[in-house]
Amino acid sequence: MVREIIRDPVMLAKKSSAATEADLPVAQDLLDTLRENLDHCVGLAANMIGIRKRIIAVCSGPLIIVMLNPKIIRKSGEYETEEGCLSLEGVRKTVRYRTISVSWQDTQMKAHTDTLNGYVAQIVQHEIDHCNGILI
Repeated sequence: MVREIIRDPVMLAKKSSAATEADLPVAQDLLDTLRENLDHCVGLAANMIGIRKRIIAVCSGPLIIVMLNPKIIRKSGEYETEEGCLSLEGVRKTVRYRTISVSWQDTQMKAHTDTLNGYVAQIVQHEIDHCNGILI
């Protein structure tokens, strides 16, 4: 189901709790909502649709990856950039890393670890910040 995008910074600044198998319908709603907003959005976190669970959906080329309980385990290549956010007005400066290693679970609750680079790494960092209640 496509959900409304939350724009309340108080709600967005709260940390999300771990996702479980019971939260898989939220993952599907997040996927549906991202697909609906692809013309101006490349990633979403569950708190952006009003659910404080550690679930993100990220565009990687033509694919959309859904990650439950994503966690950055390594990072390198710090740089400063500017980002916008579907939930917030304007563009702000932030620090990101060119390369990250991230662990997560897929929608079958299978564990994964991967190294991401460039723009996809930047998107994942932005969405994990949302899970941690960090707004840029």
